[in-house]
Amino acid sequence: MSGGSFVFTSTALRSLELDEDMLERHKYKKQLATHHFNSYMLKKEIRDRAPLRSSTAMPPTVCQDVVIQNALYTGDLEAMQHLFPRGSTTNLIIEPQGGDMRWVATGEGLWSLSYEQELTTPLHITAGRGFTECLRLLLQRGANVDLAPGDTTALHESCENCQPECTKLLLIHGANANAVTEDGLMPLHFCSSPKSLECAKYLLQYGAAISGRTLDEDDTPLHVAACNGLTDHTELYLRYGAAVDKQNNEGLTPLNAACSQPQELQELDSYYKVCQMLVGAGANIHITDQDRHSPLHMACKNVNPDIVDLLLDNDASVNDMNYGGETPMHNILKVVCYKVSHQPERIVRALLNHGSIRVWPGALPLCCTLCGKQTTTISEPTCTRQNAWFLIRQVLIGD
Repeated sequence: MSGGSFVFTSTALRSLELDEDMLERHKYKKQLATHHFNSYMLKKEIRDRAPLRSSTAMPPTVCQDVVIQNALYTGDLEAMQHLFPRGSTTNLIIEPQGGDMRWVATGEGLWSLSYEQELTTPLHITAGRGFTECLRLLLQRGANVDLAPGDTTALHESCENCQPECTKLLLIHGANANAVTEDGLMPLHFCSSPKSLECAKYLLQYGAAISGRTLDEDDTPLHVAACNGLTDHTELYLRYGAAVDKQNNEGLTPLNAACSQPQELQELDSYYKVCQMLVGAGANIHITDQDRHSPLHMACKNVNPDIVDLLLDNDASVNDMNYGGETPMHNILKVVCYKVSHQPERIVRALLNHGSIRVWPGALPLCCTLCGKQTTTISEPTCTRQNAWFLIRQVLIGD
């Protein structure tokens, strides 16, 4: 070993291997800009406007023209009509500047901090920004509707950015409603906010798979809707026959997923409605995840009294233990002092009324230390710290 060399740790070597792999993938993406993108393009029959769409046979070309890029990013339809006359190619590859930064190997032992760049196309830019008329122009000029040099199609982009008119236009021109990314994400998985409801409707009308699963988490669209508390999406997917008890890689069903999400005070009602629809559709309330957490465990942990009442009314078991030996009562007692505005006393009362076992009395001194002076009476279940701690005292010593 030469005097100028040194030994890498296993962690450093692993980091270098990962960076080298990312660099190779980055180089490969850049090479694709000058070659045929056969691995990215989905083969389709040439439909109407055949003379206008003949340009799809040509390979994409790299575009570094700032005038064209400016017209695309600003949605300047008049400029685009001049820049993309009939017969011109619209299958361009654009490498945007900026974005996230990462370390890149530039030579032996040398690294530089560079912007991480992803390839995009005119269709992606216009579809993601809602420039419907610009998008229509590009499609009429023969743009490949399923071109995906950066791993996602323009349809993914329009759904992610909640652009229903662009989504509809892409589907009308033959976009694949089930196109997948490297992580197995379909456009329907990108419908993760309330404003994306119309996009989801269009996708399902054009044949999107209601039970499509992601590769990384094995989530279905119903999992995504449940995790985000999307009541309208949940109702839509159930109407199209989504399976309510599909489990992902962590063993979570859509019901488990909804109960497991941290919920702000203003979100409690939407998550309750999602769970109500799932239970009404026949969801199994006894399925547990890999750590044996039931929906009731998680509803108590995230302090949603309405969901707890819903589960208890449907015979959820109050004394089942997870792998840590904890019951739902343990979960609510852990977080009660942090979620007073969520009315945790309602959950404690409901669990007791349904036969929850009482907690070890030896924990009372710790509770008294944290709480300080406590009230000894409670008349109405109002949302106060004193009421919550009174119920905890009732659980601990039974008075």
